[in-house]
Amino acid sequence: MRILFVGNSFTSRNNLPGLLKGLAAARGTTIEHKLISAGGASLRQHLNAGKALDEIANGGYDTVVLQEQSTLPIKSPDRFRESARDFDAAISAAGARTALYLTWARRNAPETQRALTDAYGGAAAELGATLVPVGMIWERFLAEHDEPALHDADNSHPALAGSYLAACVFLIALLAEDPVGIDAPVKGLDDETAAFLRRSAWDICSSI
Repeated sequence: MRILFVGNSFTSRNNLPGLLKGLAAARGTTIEHKLISAGGASLRQHLNAGKALDEIANGGYDTVVLQEQSTLPIKSPDRFRESARDFDAAISAAGARTALYLTWARRNAPETQRALTDAYGGAAAELGATLVPVGMIWERFLAEHDEPALHDADNSHPALAGSYLAACVFLIALLAEDPVGIDAPVKGLDDETAAFLRRSAWDICSSI
């Protein structure tokens, strides 16, 4: 499977694409991936820059994952939807499918998750895109568990545990694979924590 990721540090931090690649390999799927990322970038900025559109047109990807700037869907959901539509048109023209990476609320503003979920969910429904509901899974996890910490010290970016939980959700949403029982060590996470996150991702995804 060839996947293009378009986003910013919420995707690049802790090498989310690489974490997904490792999980997929353990389930017998080889992922080739490329990341087009810029710090704090919005999807509109990526559209205007042109690099992502060129890569979509010429890269032969199966799936293109779109990640909006972290608070833009809260502040300007219409702008997010317009950018998602423009990207989806290019992705469809290239014969690929669109996946929307639903991100999480900042640790000190959990009430904003509803706006993020509504914006991404609405766009996915409109476009027939695959929704990767990472923020929803984070929300459920955080309601029940204090450890491991999903947010980094800045209360915004993902800690390694948060990125690994996200990768497990990607495995479920994009490949329809169960991460439970995967034996693939993750540098920086002890085996028990990694297993707990894999189980949590599957249990929560199965319940929504």
